[in-house]
Parts: sequence; C-alpha cells; structure tokens
Amino acid sequence: MKNIKNGGGVRAQQKERTRRTLIDAAFNQLNAEQGFASLSLREVAREAGIAATSFYRHFRDMDELGLAMVDESGLTLRQLLRQARKRIEKGGSVLRTSVTTFIEFIDKNPKVFLLLLREKAGTSSAFRSAIAREIQHFIVELVDYLDNANKMPHRYNEAQAEAMVTIAFNAGAEAIDFDIEQRQELIENLIFQLRMVSRGAYYLYYKEQIKQE
Repeated sequence: MKNIKNGGGVRAQQKERTRRTLIDAAFNQLNAEQGFASLSLREVAREAGIAATSFYRHFRDMDELGLAMVDESGLTLRQLLRQARKRIEKGGSVLRTSVTTFIEFIDKNPKVFLLLLREKAGTSSAFRSAIAREIQHFIVELVDYLDNANKMPHRYNEAQAEAMVTIAFNAGAEAIDFDIEQRQELIENLIFQLRMVSRGAYYLYYKEQIKQE
C-alpha cells in the first residue's frame, strides 16, 4: 500500500512539473510580434518537450492553458505590490519605491506584462474577463493600502487607485522597449504623474470638507 501511495505521489509531481513546463513554454514563445492567440498547441508542446497528444493530460485546450497563465500573471502582480510594501516599510518615498518596483517587474517579467496588456483587449471574452479580474485584485490591494495610509474616505482611495493603475500600465507598455536611460526618464515622469493624482485626490477631499463646514 505504501508503494502505491508513493507511486501516486511521484506521478502527481511529474504531472505538475509537466504542467509547469507547458506554462513556461507558452510564455517563452510570447514576444512583441506574437501574442497568445497566435500560439499553436503543437509549438507549445514541442517547446515543452512532449508529444502534442500529451498536452491534453494537463489542459483541455489552449484557452485553459492561457487562463492558467493569466492566473499566474495576476499572482505575480499581487506579489509585486507586497514586495513594494516591504520596501516602503524600510523607509523611502512611497511613490518612488512603488514605481521603481513596478518597472523592475516589467524588466524581469516582460512576457507576463505583454500577456496582460495584449489579451486585455483580445478577442476572447474569457481572457478579457480573467485579466480584468486580476487587475481588479491588484487595484483592491492598492485601495487597501491607501485606506490604511491616509485618512481619506474609501471612495477617494478607490478612484485614486484605479487612476494610478491605469497610468502605470500605460507607462509600463512603453517601458518594455526602452533602454536604461529612457526607463529612468519614464520613472521620473511616472512619479510626477502619480504625485499629481495623489495630490489632486487630497485637494478634492479638502475642498469637500471645507464646503461641509
């Protein structure tokens, strides 16, 4: 009985490794010219080093593989924000630390960011919904941080977070093809833009408080 259980455990580990290899293979084939929609099952299987027929032991179809990639991308984004929070706790500018961490993420994970950017406006409604959901998770975590970091009402922090994420993602799309000097200039511009959003939110809140007095 023990050997049977151990055998089952080994097979489960092997299956998980192959599933992981397929996800990595699909990410490896993404680039500025080729999006997920243009990937073929055979190409991904070949990259992963398995037979095309074996693909179906791990995913029903390419769409299910793509959704697994989106889930992983969303998790990576949330880990990014948590990483930025830890850096902020050690001191330094909140905006500069957050922006620098974000650009570092794009530099290290350009294909993850490409997937989120491109498929966000893709033809698959399942993809669009999944990516919108993951980005919303990211926004919710940012709202939670803002709720704890300042004294403004939740609705102000929510609007501020949505604006910040939109601006950051647009800047991130440009950063993918930038060299070091261009990225540094982008970082400074992005910090300036986000500072304007932050101060604008506080200004609106302040003006509303004056009206109520």
